[in-house]
Amino acid sequence: MKSLSWLITGLFLYGIALALLLRASLGVGPWNVLTSGLVEVTGISFGLMTNLIGLGVLLVWIPLRQRPGIGTVLNVLLVGTSADIGLWLIPPVSGPVAQVAVFAGGLSLLAAATGIYIAPGLGPGPRDGLMTGLHERTGAPVWLCRAGVEITVLAIGWLLGGLVGIGTVAEALLIGPMVHRTLPFFRAMYAGRTAATAVAAETRAGA
Repeated sequence: MKSLSWLITGLFLYGIALALLLRASLGVGPWNVLTSGLVEVTGISFGLMTNLIGLGVLLVWIPLRQRPGIGTVLNVLLVGTSADIGLWLIPPVSGPVAQVAVFAGGLSLLAAATGIYIAPGLGPGPRDGLMTGLHERTGAPVWLCRAGVEITVLAIGWLLGGLVGIGTVAEALLIGPMVHRTLPFFRAMYAGRTAATAVAAETRAGA
């Protein structure tokens, strides 16, 4: 029950974080550029399109012989749903100060939510599983698989009119280091260990 509550909380907050990033209108990460581009073309809500893309990516797992966990399935169902809730609750913002503040809040929440939903270890998100599946099937380095996929979806999304901007670059540069901090913190909280000690130890190990 604890694992499931952490997973659902993290996925819900992840969707709210996406809504904040969208409301900031400064640009979003590659997969969400694709999503916003497809929204422009189809008129489908951002959340529903997020879930549909997640389902499509999950189907690609079949030839890659990846096995989804409950976290994978709930990721497909909940992230887009909570993003639509967030977009309904959070009004658009204007002005550079407000946009930067909302973007910073969204990115911080995204990093925290990632740590929360990964901590129980109930299965990767569909997009992460795609990267590891390509790595296992092709032998290419994970970073190359990730870069190749993300550059592809970013380019397609941009051509479709997706939300590309300085925030796209900022998220690409900052989300990795931020999750490097939040993941050990929430893993420690989940395990009942001293979070500060765990963060310091894992940070030293990754340095």
